[in-house]
Amino acid sequence: MNTREYIDSGILELYVFGRLSDEENDEVHQMAESSQEVRDEIISIEKAVINLSYSVAPYLSAENYEKIRQQLIEKHSGVVEMKPKRGMSPWLGWAAAVILMFGLGYQYYQYNEVTKEVQAVTKERGKFEQMVASLQVKNNESEKALSVIRDKFSKVVTLEGQAAAPEAYAKVYVNPNKKEIYVDIAGLPAAPEGKVYQVWALKLDPLTPTSIGVLDNASKTNGILQVENFDEADAFGITLEPAGGSASPTMEQLYTLGKV
Repeated sequence: MNTREYIDSGILELYVFGRLSDEENDEVHQMAESSQEVRDEIISIEKAVINLSYSVAPYLSAENYEKIRQQLIEKHSGVVEMKPKRGMSPWLGWAAAVILMFGLGYQYYQYNEVTKEVQAVTKERGKFEQMVASLQVKNNESEKALSVIRDKFSKVVTLEGQAAAPEAYAKVYVNPNKKEIYVDIAGLPAAPEGKVYQVWALKLDPLTPTSIGVLDNASKTNGILQVENFDEADAFGITLEPAGGSASPTMEQLYTLGKV
């Protein structure tokens, strides 16, 4: 076996990692004594081991690293001291294995910690985005309500509480230019479960009620909801009806009433 075949056989790597028998160590020692190429290859392998160990164990102290480097590379003018029996090579193999194990363990721990932090941040960001979206919806609703109230063409009709709810009140905003009607029900108590408020436009002569809206989504707004437009209404009333609304108002449940 020539020198190149000997180097390519992998025996020098096993020598550096301390995996050879005493007889095999002696053989490598003899080859290194007689071949500069073999000595250079051993030094190259040991440099690679040191660099690998240092890269996976960044907290190896500079003092210990320097001792290892000097022992492996710089001793005797850059030539590794060869020993016929067990010497530094077995120790280096085990040291590299231990350093590699702890280095990989530390990196795995760091990876888990970073993963937990990312998951926590993602969860908090999701909550924040939901809160921002909710606030944006409320802001849009508030702006729309203000635009209805401030419109100079809006006519306000106040609806007073009736026998079914004397303390209740509501307001109707009629905008004939835009053909829009909005109802502010902030003064009404929360509708019981299974019940909804229904808005009626009334013609008084003869008395003719027309449903212009069932307020079943009032809780999703600021209390101002758009209903159907009805021209020439003489009055507006709000009754409490079963879910889905009624074909005609339940007068015993008339909560508010007001003339235009």
